[in-house]
Parts: sequence; C-alpha cells; structure tokens
Amino acid sequence: MGAMQHAARDPTPLTTQRRDGDERRALSQRRASLVFLLAKTAGRTMPETRNTSLVAAIDCPGGGQVWIDGTTLFVAHMNPPAGTSIYDVADPRHPRLLAQVEMPGGYHSHKVRARDGLMIVNHEKQGEDGDPAFGGGLGIYDVSTPSRPRLIRKWRTGGTGVHRFDFDGRYAYVSPTADGYVGNFVMILDLKDPANPQEAGRWWIPGQHTAGGEDYPWNDYVKPRCHHPLRMGDRLYVSYWHHGFFILDIADLARPRLVSAMNSSPAHPHPTHTCLPIPQKLRGRNIMVVADEDVAKLRPSPPAFSWIYDITDERQPMPIATFDVEGLDKDGAPQPRMMGCHQPSEVFTGTVIPFAWFAQGLRVVDIADPFRPREIGFYKPDPPRGCEFASSNDVTMDKRGLIYLTDRQRGVHIIELTGTA
Repeated sequence: MGAMQHAARDPTPLTTQRRDGDERRALSQRRASLVFLLAKTAGRTMPETRNTSLVAAIDCPGGGQVWIDGTTLFVAHMNPPAGTSIYDVADPRHPRLLAQVEMPGGYHSHKVRARDGLMIVNHEKQGEDGDPAFGGGLGIYDVSTPSRPRLIRKWRTGGTGVHRFDFDGRYAYVSPTADGYVGNFVMILDLKDPANPQEAGRWWIPGQHTAGGEDYPWNDYVKPRCHHPLRMGDRLYVSYWHHGFFILDIADLARPRLVSAMNSSPAHPHPTHTCLPIPQKLRGRNIMVVADEDVAKLRPSPPAFSWIYDITDERQPMPIATFDVEGLDKDGAPQPRMMGCHQPSEVFTGTVIPFAWFAQGLRVVDIADPFRPREIGFYKPDPPRGCEFASSNDVTMDKRGLIYLTDRQRGVHIIELTGTA
C-alpha cells in the first residue's frame, strides 16, 4: 500500500505544559488579553461589525485552525515553535491557557482536530530547513486531561507530510504526501487503536502514482494536490486545489470509488479549498458549499468567492449560486492575494454558516435559499499590530453558538451572533 511507516515514538517533539492550578500564568494570560484589547482600540479604527459582538480576544501566535471539543479550545499555529495551544473556554469571557505543544524549526502543525480525549495535529515540512528525523505526518495525543497533552504516536509519511484532515472519532481522512506519488492524495486512516494507526484505504487522481507506472499528464499545469476530504455518510467530498473537487463513494473504505468530479480551473484562477456538504435538503435539493481560496492564483485576478452547488444528482454537480462580500469586487480588476474567501466553518447550525474571509474577517451567511445566499452578519477585526490587513484564516462554532475566529498573523476572537436581520 505504499511507503507509509509508523514509528513507536517521536524523539523530537517539545512539550511545555501549564497546570490548572498555576494562578500566576492564568493571571498573566488575562492581562495579556486585556493588553491585546486595549492595543486594538488605542488610536485605531474600531472593528466593523453587523449583528455580532466581541466576547473575548486571545493574544497568541497566528493560527491556521481552531477547533472546539466541549469547552476546550484548540488553536493550531502557523509557524514554529508554536504548535498547538489548548484553552479552557468554559467561561468564554475569560479564556484560560491550559497547555502548549511546540514544534521544531522547519515544520509546522497548523491543523488540529480533537474528539473524546484524542487530539490529532498535522506535521508538515516548511521550506528546505528542518531535521529529517522529525518528518512529516500526524501527531496523535491523549488530551483526556487537556492540561497534560501526552503524545501517543507519531505517524509518519514520506514527502512533506500531511496538510489537512477530517476526523470523526474513529477514522481520519487525511491529505498526505508519500514516496512514489506526485502531490497530496486521499488516505483513510483507522485510529481505533490510536497507538497503532492502520491505513484503511486511499485514492488519487490517475497519473499521481508515478512509481506505479502511471503517466503524469500535468507537466504544463499545476501539480495535483488534495487539500482535504470531508465525510458525510458514505461519501467523501474532496477539494483538490487547481484540480477542482471529487465526490467519492466510500461504502467500501478499502476501495474508494469515483462518483463525479468538477473543475472550474483554469478558466477560474483560484484553487478549490473546501467542499462542505449540507446535511439537510434545502428547497428539496442536496447542496454543497464550495470555497475557493484567495491564494495561488493562476493569474492576476479579483478576489476568490464561494460557490453553491446542487448535488441532488451527484453524478452531475451543478453550480446554482455564488456568494461574495458586497462591494469587494467593484470592477473585476485584479487585487492582492488574501483579500477574498478562505473557508467556511465545517461546524454550523441549520443554514447559517460562518466564513473566514481573510482581510474581510468573519462573514456569516444564511443559505436557507441556496439560490440566494444572504449575509446576515460580519465581524471585521482590526489588523494585528504591525500588519496592513486582518487575515482571518479559520473559523468554528461551539454548541453555545459562539464563533471562534483565528487570524493567521496573530490572535483569536470569540464572537457571538446578536441578530439575523
């Protein structure tokens, strides 16, 4: 099944822990949050808001992903040595730092998922630096006591490692690299025994497995790159960067089967970041939200936006609407990267979906009418100090309806929706 390797232990991770009872650190964190809020208002433009209000702000290194499990917040950071920070948000107005897991130079750990006491983070190589002994893959942690994360297993892969993944408590749906393949592909990893992960299945675009004798047809185009799969039922909805998206039948996990594919590139210049299926029918239709990321443009262009697809006939996905921030694209002229869409929250309630929209902050969109998605609120934070723009990178929700928005440069905002009109 390829060159994946499992190692019993990882000799290099660096872990620093903050104990629950460490009052001095808790006080320091509260003071830092206050300083962060004061800095944002001292001589600066206040955040732009509509139907939202700020509950709290956390001053921390820039984040690639935020995730909530119960009242524990996990923040995966963009750059080492910051790896993952764990906070208690039982009192969301006073987040409390519990623990931090650090990363060695040359690697980042900017994605995190946690469920039922198990935390998974990605390990991905950055640039040419970094000790090869550390390697790319996944870090699997016991966080049954969130203040004491304990490494259970480092799961290794060839190449640069894992970019992003989904996790349902049993299976991880990952986008690894591996020796013999060009670019990231789809893998299903069984974590029934987290100390001994087992590959359950994999899928790739024909042509990626060059070591298997496949002809590589993209010498004049962007190489294939699975961004990440999302599971609903017995389907995987897979974003594949400038190769569009794929719907896979995984009724047999060992043999994923292609159902359909769609690619708006190269006619559309932005890469496909997220394919988010909606669990309930809307207007009698099965719907999928597809977000393009406002980076890696094939050519100078206006900002990226989000699509609404009708997948009632999943063999023929059909775009029926788009959503963009009003007034952002005034005339079709090219704009710098990271002005437009990044991604939707993969956790949402009903038909209301929060989006991280890079420089435009949080956008809250109601897709009850999938033909006419409607913005019902936003929170556009000030840029972090020393930055020209905000860069909202990820967003999620908890069961209380609170929204957690992380900036890839610095900080996390906890936000509540105050209206829908």
